[in-house]
Parts: sequence; C-alpha cells; structure tokens
Amino acid sequence: MTATTVTSDRNTAATGRAPALVVVAHGSRDPRAAGTVRSLLGRVRVLRPALPVRLGHIELNEPLLPDTLAALGDGAAVLVPLLLGRGHHVKRDIPEMAAVSPARTRVAAPLGPHPLLVDALHARLTEAGWPTQPGPEHAVVLASAGSRDPESRADTARTAALLAARLGVPVVPGYASAATPTVPEAIRTLTARGHRRVALASCFTAPGRFAAQCAAAAPWITSAPLGTHPSMAHLLLHRYDETLMTDGAMKRRALATP
Repeated sequence: MTATTVTSDRNTAATGRAPALVVVAHGSRDPRAAGTVRSLLGRVRVLRPALPVRLGHIELNEPLLPDTLAALGDGAAVLVPLLLGRGHHVKRDIPEMAAVSPARTRVAAPLGPHPLLVDALHARLTEAGWPTQPGPEHAVVLASAGSRDPESRADTARTAALLAARLGVPVVPGYASAATPTVPEAIRTLTARGHRRVALASCFTAPGRFAAQCAAAAPWITSAPLGTHPSMAHLLLHRYDETLMTDGAMKRRALATP
C-alpha cells in the first residue's frame, strides 16, 4: 500500500524538526493489549531517541487518535497503523480522523505484508517449540482477525506465502471473524492433507479476544502474539521512514515537471 498524504507538509529541512511518529493502535478491552503497545513504543524510542513518538487508539482505549492529534496542534506527523493489513481502519477510519485534525499528517502503510513481520512470526513460532528442521507432517495456520475487505485478505495471504517460504512448509490463513476459512476450518483442511503437526502462528499485535479464541482451537503449539518483538519496532520505524521518503520523492518529481 502506498503511503497516503492527508495534508501537505513542509519538509524537515524547512522546519528543522522531524515529523512525530504516531503509532495508531486499534484498542482492546483486554488490559494486556494497552500495556503491550506501550512497551512496544518504548522499544521504538530506544531505537530512535530523538524522534517524538506518540500513541493514538482508534477506539476503546485512551488516548484516542483525535486527542493525540489535537495535542500536536499544527505540527507534522506520520501516522503508522499498528495493523497487519489493509482494511476499513486503514483506508477510512484513520485518514478521516487525520483529515479533520489541525496537524499536518500523512498515513503510512500497515505493517504487513513485510519480511520484518515474517521475522517476528517465525521467532514467535520458534519460541513456542517449532522445530529447526520441520518435516512433511508439519504445517501452519496463520491466525488473523479477519476482514470483509478483499485487500485485507490478500495481505494476509501474502504474509502466509512469505512465512511458508521462510519455514518450508504449507501455511494457510485462518480467520477469527468476517472471513473464511475460520481457524478450525483451516486446521481441518491441513489435517486432511496429512499434516499431523499443525501449529498456529498468531498474527496479532497484542493479546486479546481474537488471539485467545484462535489459540483455543490449536491442536498443537501456538505462538504468542507479536507484541514487543524487536522486528515490530523496526517495522514501525521502517513504515515511518518509507512514508517520508515516498513523500520526498513525489515532491522532487513535482518540482522537476516542466
């Protein structure tokens, strides 16, 4: 997904200050989720101490994104969704909240699909007991929240393909809601194909209802949510940098056009 420019921004050289990184989390009723997100932001701040890093939630938790943006005044910010694919929140909710804010904002692509996301998924599976040399009996269900948006499902399928290439075993998506196959259906499909060791890779940013629901269906090992894995912090910064570079390239092309 190409980063979306919501409003124009003076470049960093003109302002002398880098735009803030605003991490946009969904929000959850599970108290562990908010703590996980804040710990992840702590990792980002360690990696880039001079960068202003803020948090805004779409719903359920404070600070809500409109309040975070209001606190920035007319300052510049790059909004990086802590979401793993395209969907309604990325395409509509976040840009609409940004558009009515006084801040000068750009919206980055979601975190997936991307090799750094696969790094985190692989590491979490390894922590859960995934073998170093899997055999033909092994397979993985990539457990995701689900969406009615076909582009969101395409992103999940791409992440599953990248993880399959990394692991050398079949990986199929399974969804907690709004899409098929469900996680139990995906497990049954792989089992019917002769895979006796089906692991569940939790493609969730933090603990919550969907992650727990999917884990309850697992016939073998289940990885932990991605949480504060170092690759997640690097991926947030990558999406931030990518957005600034894309915006800068567009401006250079515009200036070069006769």
